[in-house]
Amino acid sequence: MKPGNLILAVFSAILKLVLGVAAIFIIYRGAATCYNYGYRIFTEPAMSVGEGRAVSVTLKPDMNAWEIGELMESKGLTRDSKLFALQYYCSEYKDAIKPGTYEVRTSMTAEEIMAAMVPAAKSAAAEPEISSDAQSVETKDSKNGN
Repeated sequence: MKPGNLILAVFSAILKLVLGVAAIFIIYRGAATCYNYGYRIFTEPAMSVGEGRAVSVTLKPDMNAWEIGELMESKGLTRDSKLFALQYYCSEYKDAIKPGTYEVRTSMTAEEIMAAMVPAAKSAAAEPEISSDAQSVETKDSKNGN
């Protein structure tokens, strides 16, 4: 075997080994990132504990999930705008959120923030409820003394 062919064969083997290790590394990092986001979609805690601070958020009619996520991150309501957008797409509220100005708190999770941005969720607290015992009609607010 000629020395040139031997050097070429060794170089080719080293290159294949480096490319294989790089591919494994990229796949591993991608899988770890996907797992991290998948886990955090359903378990991400609120930005603060306790009462938190009140934040006013205005959603415009032409905003998409990514823009809403960026708004939430800029207001200090989420750590990651992309994660908020993914939570939005996985949420039951994704088609119910309407444009408007909403008062939310830093102690709310993403799910609670989205629930607060659904107009029907605010009015559902005052819907009449029929008691089966006395056949009387009460509102949920009147049960709580409000």
